[in-house]
Amino acid sequence: MLVLASSEFSHFAPLVILLAVALSFGFGNLIISAILGPKRQGSVKGMTYESGMNPIGTARQQFNVRFYIVAMTFLLFDVEIVFLYPWATVFPSLAADSSLRWLFLFRVLFFILTSIVAFLYAWRKGVFRYD
Repeated sequence: MLVLASSEFSHFAPLVILLAVALSFGFGNLIISAILGPKRQGSVKGMTYESGMNPIGTARQQFNVRFYIVAMTFLLFDVEIVFLYPWATVFPSLAADSSLRWLFLFRVLFFILTSIVAFLYAWRKGVFRYD
């Protein structure tokens, strides 16, 4: 029974190793920077940094959110491509007469259709206007 259990989980070994390396790298960097990093404090070091500009005024002023909306729209379609890539690699390997092939096709067509509807909605609301 022990031999069977170890052979069932042996394909998870690379994942466990990758997770261990990632966690040790992250925590190792935090610990090393806490030990070796500078410890000086002061008014200039504690001052807010904003793109090389000296902070003037309050942070409670209104600003245009157009650039953030464009960034979020880019992320939306970027994530869509990330979801389409695995589908595009698996779909050609399905058997031509398989019912699973049609299910995969209709699901991705529904996903693309909802993305197009979201894009048209954003266009109609004026998200892409830069005036």
